[in-house]
Amino acid sequence: MSPIVSIIMGSTSDLPVMEKACKFLDDMQIPFEVNALSAHRTPDAVEQFAKGARERGIRVIIAGAGMAAALPGVIAAQTTLPVIGVPIKGMLDGLDAMLSIIQMPPGIPVATVGVNGAMNAAILATEMLALADEAVAQRLASYKATLGQKIEKANRDLAEVKYAFKVN
Repeated sequence: MSPIVSIIMGSTSDLPVMEKACKFLDDMQIPFEVNALSAHRTPDAVEQFAKGARERGIRVIIAGAGMAAALPGVIAAQTTLPVIGVPIKGMLDGLDAMLSIIQMPPGIPVATVGVNGAMNAAILATEMLALADEAVAQRLASYKATLGQKIEKANRDLAEVKYAFKVN
C-alpha cells in the first residue's frame, strides 16, 4: 500500500491537532503518510519532499503549521499538487498562522481550513480524491449522512430536557 495523501506538520508538537486528519483518513481507508518538516529548520528537506511528492504517488498534501506558518505555502510553491493548509493555534489564537497561510501570491494557491481544522482538511482531501474514486465517494457519502443523524439525535435529547416555560 502506497500513500496518496501526505500529512506534513512543522513539528511533532502539532500532532494533537493533525491526528484528527490521520483518524479521518484511516476511517475512510485512504492510505496516507505523516511526516514532520520545517520550512525554516529543514528547507532542503521540504523542497525535496514537495518536488518528489507527485512521483511518489501523492495526490493531496495536508500541511499544518503554526506561528509564521510558512510550510503550506513553501510546499505549494514547489508542487502542482493541491495543498491544504491547517493553521495551528499558537500565538494570537492561531490568527497569525491563518493569515500566513491564506495570504498567498497569485499562482500559488493553498486551500485553507479553520484554525486547528485538521479534520476538515482531511474531509476536503477526501472530497478531492472522491472525484476520481467511486469507492471513496461512497464512504464519504456514508460519513456525511451520519452528520444529520447526530443533529436529529441531539434534538431528540433536547426534547427530553424540561423547563417550566419550554414549549417544545
